[in-house]
Amino acid sequence: MEISTSLSLLMLLLLGLSQANPIDKDGEDTNEHLRKSAGGILATNNQSSELLLEGDLVAPRNRNAMRCYQGDSCKWKKSSNGQVVIAYTIGSEYSGREREIIETALRSFTPVSCLRFVPRTRETDYIRVVSQDGCFSSLGRQGGPQVLSINNRGCMENKIIQHETLHALGFQHEHTRSDRDQYVKINFANIDPAMKYNFAKTDTNNLGTTYDYASIMQYPRRGFAINPNVDVIVPIPNPNVAIGLATTFSRIDIERLNRLYKC
Repeated sequence: MEISTSLSLLMLLLLGLSQANPIDKDGEDTNEHLRKSAGGILATNNQSSELLLEGDLVAPRNRNAMRCYQGDSCKWKKSSNGQVVIAYTIGSEYSGREREIIETALRSFTPVSCLRFVPRTRETDYIRVVSQDGCFSSLGRQGGPQVLSINNRGCMENKIIQHETLHALGFQHEHTRSDRDQYVKINFANIDPAMKYNFAKTDTNNLGTTYDYASIMQYPRRGFAINPNVDVIVPIPNPNVAIGLATTFSRIDIERLNRLYKC
């Protein structure tokens, strides 16, 4: 699978494809229409030597990414005052308005958790927010500087920045969690074979929380669909439950974040 395709499809998911009307006003399949418009933005990945997991995850070099948030090794460290302080830098390629959008998304963690994002001074471990070719992040703390890519022509939305930041904090996609088969059915017959890896179930620490259809980490029901009129992710037992429509953290996203970091 080409990385560019993976990143372009991630953009479709996070920008919130319409589930009720998959055809746009010009009669073109919405998936295809958005894929074309995003293709120029997400043509390549500057970190092409890295393995991308589920479209927007960069696999760590020194451990199994699928188990990342099960231990403390990938967690950001807590200060003596009980706060988890995470340093960041923002690339000079962003405009003042774009920088404010990024900083607003990072500040949104403050009122709901003990996490505090602060501009880097001399910190060794920190997040480098840069505009590379797509929206993607490493999974959990890597040690040293780590890229969180927020493309300034396609990823400048609060929900996308929160989503990618949660990856950097150690969280995976909701639909791949270990107990997902109790809550959703994956319609593999309607997924492009090259994209099926995005739905591989992983061995996750669910932190005592139930599956969250409203999570900002949940893909929409028709993401990666071959037939855009047929669901890929079907909630069970009630198939009509709304999923993949989050614009900010859900209540369970916040609860899970606080449990992981013992806030």
